Amino acid sequence: MLEIRQGKVIEILSHRDGLTEIRIDINGKEKKGICYDYLSGRVEVGDEVVVNTTATSLALGTGGYDFVINILGKDSELEAQGHIMKMRYTPYQIQTFSVEEQDSPYHERINNFHSLIETPVIAGTLHSMLVPITVMIKKKAPQARITYVMTDGAALPIQFSNIVHYLKKEEIIDNTITIGHSFGGDLEAVNIYSALIAAYEIQEADIIIVSMGPGIVGTGTKYGFTGVEQADILHATKVLGGRPIAVPRISFSDKRERHYGLSHHSRTNLGELALIRAKVGIPYLTQEKNSVLEQQLSDSEIINKHDIIYRKGKEVLEVLGELDFEVTTMGRRVEEEQEYFMAAGIAGIIASEELRKEDENGSKGEDS
Repeated sequence: MLEIRQGKVIEILSHRDGLTEIRIDINGKEKKGICYDYLSGRVEVGDEVVVNTTATSLALGTGGYDFVINILGKDSELEAQGHIMKMRYTPYQIQTFSVEEQDSPYHERINNFHSLIETPVIAGTLHSMLVPITVMIKKKAPQARITYVMTDGAALPIQFSNIVHYLKKEEIIDNTITIGHSFGGDLEAVNIYSALIAAYEIQEADIIIVSMGPGIVGTGTKYGFTGVEQADILHATKVLGGRPIAVPRISFSDKRERHYGLSHHSRTNLGELALIRAKVGIPYLTQEKNSVLEQQLSDSEIINKHDIIYRKGKEVLEVLGELDFEVTTMGRRVEEEQEYFMAAGIAGIIASEELRKEDENGSKGEDS
């Protein structure tokens, strides 16, 4: 069920990348809302709007926002190309122009693809991993072209991400692709395979990062979380000839036992679901904390199934501390979740090291 209310826009709070943050009067109560130009058109003060209030009524983690479904009295018409629908067969289905379509100028390049030729592909789980991964890549390999592929495991509009907005504005991320039912990237793709191909063939990415947008879904059960997609991303990378790098989720601040040390998400994904070998970076920590991680890596069989690479993580924290952007995960800042951010940043360092190996051994084209 949807909870739908009608309200009036009383203030425009901000506008960026096709997303407008507004204040709405709903039955005499002021609430924050988001309107996507791509879905509902451009909203203005005084507009009467129909709003989805389901998540805020349930007190779910949408950032306290209601979402505009329709602006009353404003019709819209199709303008863009494309025949691939996302959110198909729902009242919210939208038209997109995917790289694979026969009318796409990239159709033949996608269709004739041969190999990623060992391009590093980093598979994350939480959206907040994106900042430490990318800033460390740029620190170690400033000229590297980075494509971020956003899956549909969480938020669907890429415009909802403050992280992506910041990283693109700072020219840390070069390009984006949205796949499945997520939308709004520089390119649209039907699935992870064609997205990886498009990142390599069209956007000429040196390193590709794949993870969901904000808002992972978890249930406290072994397999009931959207982060299980990490294993599928690693599989797709291997099939297409890339170099799979998996980001482990590590925390010694999370009060939930299942996430203490190496999260059960990582133990399930990398120890059980992943059928191929990947590189997994682990930070050097205190003897006590590393003992916990080593036991978890051993118990889950990750130590036997993957290449475990230890690196110092202090540099990651230093680089993050220089940003004019506050990085958090699950509401906790870098100083509260040092191990988490170090592990993510180390994945970026490992990917950069893979690029140096290519430079030392010759170009991708010469290797092929």
